[in-house]
Amino acid sequence: MSELTIAVVGSGYMGGGIAQVLALSGATVRIADVSEEVARKNYERLLEEARQFVADGLFPDDAVARLEANLSPSASIEEAVADADFIEEAVPEKLEIKHATLRRISAAARPDAVIGSNTSTILIASLAEAVERPERFLGVHFSNPAPFIPGVELIPHPGTDDAVLPVVERIVAATGKESARVKDATGFVLNRLQYALFHEATQIVEEGIASPEDIDTIVRTTFGFRLPFFGPFAIADMAGLDVYSFCYASLQTRWPERFATPESLKELVDAGKFGTKSGAGYLDVPAERTPELVAYRNRAYVAMQRLIDELGPAPVHPAPATSAVN
Repeated sequence: MSELTIAVVGSGYMGGGIAQVLALSGATVRIADVSEEVARKNYERLLEEARQFVADGLFPDDAVARLEANLSPSASIEEAVADADFIEEAVPEKLEIKHATLRRISAAARPDAVIGSNTSTILIASLAEAVERPERFLGVHFSNPAPFIPGVELIPHPGTDDAVLPVVERIVAATGKESARVKDATGFVLNRLQYALFHEATQIVEEGIASPEDIDTIVRTTFGFRLPFFGPFAIADMAGLDVYSFCYASLQTRWPERFATPESLKELVDAGKFGTKSGAGYLDVPAERTPELVAYRNRAYVAMQRLIDELGPAPVHPAPATSAVN
């Protein structure tokens, strides 16, 4: 990707991390901010962070040299985007700031430059109103911390040219990350799911059923333990969609509307499609692959537990008090 030129506008925590991974992929990356001074200070911070990441074994040994070769601060937004093939906007999550920034970007960028926004909450169609030639614009949503979270949401708005998506997918793939296409809708996918879980967790706390600490323990040691390997549809298919249907019926004895059986689940169960055990479900995994899938699942879970044991518990609680020795 050495021939690709990228601009990242907004060089703070998120934008800076995005710039790091793009530069490490071999692209020429220029960062810009509200001033050249801010961009230069953030550039130095990114190099210092990279030195620490190398020391901690989180970045490859040559990461700093690659960043020094591929990453640079620009004097202005206009200078950064002037000859860029792809531009990622990562300024604060306020519509007026993003609109003003996107106007400057699209006015100074090449007509064929692809423009992405790292917004996590604002509808892409709303942002597109400030972009000249909005057919080249889409959401490209990295997650925090950008250097280490591997998933990226790609969100076209209704006017996005279909030809733009493969271009951005190749850019993301070159960083070693994995992208998924989603439609332009409130919350997109990541935050809609994340906040649905958080909302239910807060309800459980407020009902006095369990403490935040115990809920976190249950999530990370049960269904959350599966999530690095399988999404909710794969988990449901393996558990059995008929079992899910029975569980929904039980939950409905207390919350008939909140836990109404999804129509798609009802249709699959009524058709005798129970998931992997019947060879058809949400993901249509052939029944003959079930032994292979189960073997993978078991290896994955044992490997995850070994990793957790190696890392030790997350430091989210106060350190245990130590007794004074006389």
